[in-house]
Amino acid sequence: MGTTQLETVPEPKYWHLKTVLSEALDSEFAVGEILPNERELAARFGVARATLRQALEQLELEGRLQRRRGVGTTVAPPRVGVAVADPGPAWPGADGTADTWQPVDGGEAIPPAAVAELLNVAPDRPVHVVRRTRMSRSQPLAAELLYVPAESLPGLSSIDAPTGAARARVILRELQRLELESRDQAVELGSARADDARELDRLPGAPVLVVTTRYRAQGRTAAVAVATYRADTCRLTFGDTGGGVRLLAG
Repeated sequence: MGTTQLETVPEPKYWHLKTVLSEALDSEFAVGEILPNERELAARFGVARATLRQALEQLELEGRLQRRRGVGTTVAPPRVGVAVADPGPAWPGADGTADTWQPVDGGEAIPPAAVAELLNVAPDRPVHVVRRTRMSRSQPLAAELLYVPAESLPGLSSIDAPTGAARARVILRELQRLELESRDQAVELGSARADDARELDRLPGAPVLVVTTRYRAQGRTAAVAVATYRADTCRLTFGDTGGGVRLLAG
């Protein structure tokens, strides 16, 4: 990987450095290979480490690099699109869907303020929560928290619900007893929080895609799911299949 004169280019230094690094990834590095540390790269290109970090973060956002705890920055494999969203409206965990999420835990918790507003519940009122994970090629792809107010599952209190993953399955089963009227989704770019980073094997602050899904039944919002996807393995496509946005992952 050679040096380059960055001072004479009109575009931002980090952007030009990103282009140079991208070309080097194609010609000099193999998939999975660990890049030199930041100090070596910054010295080689004659830039500040802050500039280098901006370039690396952009390449990570584009799926060219992966940063892992205890490993370092490695060259990411090519992304191969695989649909991860259900083709039509369905409750999470419904039989006969393309749902490959695995329930991890279930219980009660106070939802984030934004979720409480979507559910139209008091900010300090606990709701049922299901935690699920999604794996791809033995690697964590996404983590999801599903929030369900008590009003949506009036019969759950009379059920001797177990704990952990078994309780999560009970909540999902009871939710499917409702007639789903509609489902809408919103996607935004975010940064991995500590909990997300731990579950997704990422560094805190790594780019993620946050998909918020609102499920409506009985004329109101019956549940809200907040799924956090690794941005380095996911891409979005827009189709005319009637499903709107489809989330693809590699």
